[in-house]
Amino acid sequence: MLSESTPLPDEASVMRLDAIGFDVPAMLLARYGLQLLRVESGTAIPGSFWGDDEAGIIGTTVYARGDTPVHSLLHEAGHLIVLPAERRAFVHTDATDSIAEEDATCYLQIVLADELPGVGRLRLMTDMDAWGYSFRLGSTRAWFEQDADNARQWLVEHGLLDTQGRPVFS
Repeated sequence: MLSESTPLPDEASVMRLDAIGFDVPAMLLARYGLQLLRVESGTAIPGSFWGDDEAGIIGTTVYARGDTPVHSLLHEAGHLIVLPAERRAFVHTDATDSIAEEDATCYLQIVLADELPGVGRLRLMTDMDAWGYSFRLGSTRAWFEQDADNARQWLVEHGLLDTQGRPVFS
């Protein structure tokens, strides 16, 4: 378990998909009607907003390589999950300009980390901080625990979390 004094890993030590494999994340995404496609090592990732090893999205497909950070996979999948089905088909690389949807995506990716054995929300939040996500309270964990009520409520209102904050699968 991480504590407030746990040192942050550097960017190179964030958890990658190779560490957990593709099968369980693919099953998780399938619960939302999404597909995970593995891209060969050294190949550009289709639909990647940031490029390099960051996950990409096109329609209902999330693209990733073994070196893709788990937080990136969950973030991009989260973008698709928060969108109504009729909008998903039109997504290519950039899912939204909505602040509410972006906040909901960040919150959901943290919750979904608990669905991946060996990951969990605390590890994911630590990796998000190491990667450079920025929140006004200074850390992902502080945002999640103290400043994300609007994101949580948005997810509940849209049927993606139950009132206890657990994911609702489609």
